[in-house]
Amino acid sequence: MSTTTLAPAQSSLALRIGLWIAQGLIFVAFGSAGLIKLFTPIPQLAAMMPWAGDYSETFVRVIGLIDLAGAVGILLPALTRIMPALTVLAALGCAVLQVFAMTFHISRGEAAVTPINLVLLALALFVLWGRSRKAPILPRT
Repeated sequence: MSTTTLAPAQSSLALRIGLWIAQGLIFVAFGSAGLIKLFTPIPQLAAMMPWAGDYSETFVRVIGLIDLAGAVGILLPALTRIMPALTVLAALGCAVLQVFAMTFHISRGEAAVTPINLVLLALALFVLWGRSRKAPILPRT
């Protein structure tokens, strides 16, 4: 068998593995950020994230819920194959959230924290592209 006949299958496997890794990284990043924003007392959270002390507790907790929803949405529908199209929507939501987060941080003079937003944006766009075009997950039958 020639290597040219194996290359498409290998790249497809590599793409699928890369997508699962990206989804896992997004899950961990958004999930941990969401839990921290939901359950850490505001004064303690403000020491880690100065913006949290400048806004209402409700705002901070809602952002935590949004982060947690992104984490669950990026992984659970794909793993269970129950409505896996939700993973694509979660990736879109995570990407949009990162654009808003970068804008928010830059407007506050906190541009130094935006590299993590850029990485998460890139991962979310990769999942969005991959799960919508190249390696969609089929629903259970």
